[in-house]
Amino acid sequence: MTATPTLPHPWTLRDRTFYWGKRTYVMGVLNTTPDSFSDGGQFNTLAAALAQAQALVQGGVDILDIGGQSTRPGAATVPEEEEVRRVVPIIEAIRRSDEAALASTVISVDTTRASVARAAVRAGADVVNDISGGTFDDAMLATVADLGVPIILMHIRGTPATMQQQTDYGDLMGEIYSFLERQVENAIAAGVSQGHIAIDPGIGFAKSYPQNLEILRQIPALRPLGCPILIGPSRKSFIGWILDQPDPQRLVWGTAAACCGAIAGGADLLRVHDGREMVEVAKVADAIWRSQP
Repeated sequence: MTATPTLPHPWTLRDRTFYWGKRTYVMGVLNTTPDSFSDGGQFNTLAAALAQAQALVQGGVDILDIGGQSTRPGAATVPEEEEVRRVVPIIEAIRRSDEAALASTVISVDTTRASVARAAVRAGADVVNDISGGTFDDAMLATVADLGVPIILMHIRGTPATMQQQTDYGDLMGEIYSFLERQVENAIAAGVSQGHIAIDPGIGFAKSYPQNLEILRQIPALRPLGCPILIGPSRKSFIGWILDQPDPQRLVWGTAAACCGAIAGGADLLRVHDGREMVEVAKVADAIWRSQP
């Protein structure tokens, strides 16, 4: 970890610019799946997904993250055509919306497949959020470079079906750092602009409950990579473990605490299910830790 920390380059997407470090940005989760760990089946019709997108935007989120493949532990892979069928119509519907704020919102597509990324960007997505860090599909990084959009690279071991059997690390943060450093280099080599790359240490992905807490304590260790840092603790089972609460939808307050800790550690972007609530958390935490004299 010898790189010199640099201020991440701003992202200009649609009518807004993301000035990393100025404040914490919030990404609202929109799962169009029947089997996601927290909200599976709630938004897997076009009308329900559009209503949730509207609610998240009205709640103040900066990005909508739309996914059609569950990545919960043990999740099975859906056919490529099915994933496209789940995400493209809702992206198109958002872009056609009569509500200006919704139609112009920044959209990321949560996918590990280059073909889905391309279809989603053509439909109106602005960012690719790849939980495999560009490792599941050899064409992903070159595709993102060709599309000219930013990519978020996350750390994972194995696949969602196998990842929780791969939590044995000799040096947790060192191994996460090395993986992300390598994938950032691979993305740049494929033609992705260095200023178009964000990183995510992958809370809940091939991590034990204590390891998730360690990541939250050690976020600054990732800063030398010079990329915006996304943290996604929302409703994760490590919070339920702490609170002895197995129902993900009853973990809003625990999520708020995790988000506040992430902001204290320098997270640039939070990925959350409860948009309005975590936007308020971010505003107050920013006033404490990011306020200028």
